[in-house]
Amino acid sequence: MSAETLARWQFGITTVYHFLFVPITIALSMLVAVLQTMWYRSGEEKFLRLTKFFGKVFLINFAMGVVTGIVQEFQFGLNWSEYSRFVGDIFGAPLAMEALIAFFLESVFLGMWIFGWDRLPKKVHLLSIWLGAIGTLLSAIFILAANSWMQNPVGATFNAANGRAEMTSLVAVLVNPVNLVTFPHVIAGAYVTAGGLILGISGWWLAKLAKAGDSDKSAAEKDIWRWATRFGAWVLIIAGAAVIITGDFQGKALTEEQPMKMAAAEGLCHSEKGAGFSLILIGSDCSKGNPTALTVPGLFSYLGAGSFDATMEGIADLNEQYAAEGFQGNQLQKETTTQLKEAGITDFAPSIPVSFWTFRIMMVLGFAAIAIGIWALIATAKGKDPKGGKWWTAAMIAVPLLSLFGNSFGWIFSEMGRQPFVVYGVLPTMSANSPGVSALEVGLTMVLFTLLYGSLAVVEIGLQLHFIKKGLPEVEEPTVLTDTDAPLSFAY
Repeated sequence: MSAETLARWQFGITTVYHFLFVPITIALSMLVAVLQTMWYRSGEEKFLRLTKFFGKVFLINFAMGVVTGIVQEFQFGLNWSEYSRFVGDIFGAPLAMEALIAFFLESVFLGMWIFGWDRLPKKVHLLSIWLGAIGTLLSAIFILAANSWMQNPVGATFNAANGRAEMTSLVAVLVNPVNLVTFPHVIAGAYVTAGGLILGISGWWLAKLAKAGDSDKSAAEKDIWRWATRFGAWVLIIAGAAVIITGDFQGKALTEEQPMKMAAAEGLCHSEKGAGFSLILIGSDCSKGNPTALTVPGLFSYLGAGSFDATMEGIADLNEQYAAEGFQGNQLQKETTTQLKEAGITDFAPSIPVSFWTFRIMMVLGFAAIAIGIWALIATAKGKDPKGGKWWTAAMIAVPLLSLFGNSFGWIFSEMGRQPFVVYGVLPTMSANSPGVSALEVGLTMVLFTLLYGSLAVVEIGLQLHFIKKGLPEVEEPTVLTDTDAPLSFAY
């Protein structure tokens, strides 16, 4: 393999691994804040126990997310130096804002929350988890702004003298039309993941205690887990509905800004009025017509343009258009048309099988998770214990994985669907890697990172299972030291 191909594999492996922790961290931080708020307002012990239990789950994922995320930034300089040189003036701004604003809030206030039990007043301690959760949300805003710029490079111009893109408007980068639809979709997906995690853990414990019998202790804990099961299910279902709605908006934005990605998602080789949504892809050879089967008439046109009779552009027609005219979307794309022609790209389409199947796997996994959430609500209504035995247990184990991998396949579709560009319509991926780094060097680091991340996965899963199996912690009402007892002291 070439150095570029290996560098893509390395970035893909590390990014997908890192993204396993991102949606859990974003949403679970806020849900833990909600649980602690409910304890603060009601004084009920069950909310304190749930806060501390899911707080540990959140912190394990947060730590792993930080560790694995650092590697991403090093790869920009090591494997993708030409990309960094070309986009550094723009891409660096939202990343710097993420570090200076969002990560500051996360690190400082989550530290206060972790060590502040029995040391901070209740209001201050509660405020610390809310500010930490807001930090994770701001982090998502800035990271998605940077990624959305790669999908739709607005607010920039091309400096032909030094061959670099230069920012003309930070506001345009932050309020990129792609970012405005991507952000709510990603956040909704994060809550699907966190809701599925809470539902899965709580439902598993609920079934375990229901099977064990009804001692006073198990009955009390069973009530807590039943409440948490329904809480997770409601979060999953409501967030799932938000994913569907925001996904509809995003599909229409992609049709406007990245029609090639949408055409590849359907395997639509030739422009078609009233294009259908296909369930099966047979090959990927556009010379033989659209390689799809079992099509729902007009549905793809509705997803892309809001009308069952709308005309959707096909891969072959878009290829001809781009080869003749270049990308005529925004200013930067128009300015770099000459450079694209010099790069000699003749096929502007991403991998059709990858785009087609990741798009559908994402949806199938998401709908399956929502279906389990609805089942959980029905099965636990009016204080009932869930029925179904092994089926229920299997569903509770599956639902966090369904929502998590649904998120991951969505990201794979988003990033792979942008190919063959690292900055859509501007910078080809083959021109973005580091020219001085050999395939051997990239391959060795890829093997190293894969082994390291595999080891971290063992640690992560081991820690999660350890704390999940321990169940709800025993708690005492936190006390706050008085002024004469050295308030806020961290001495032991």
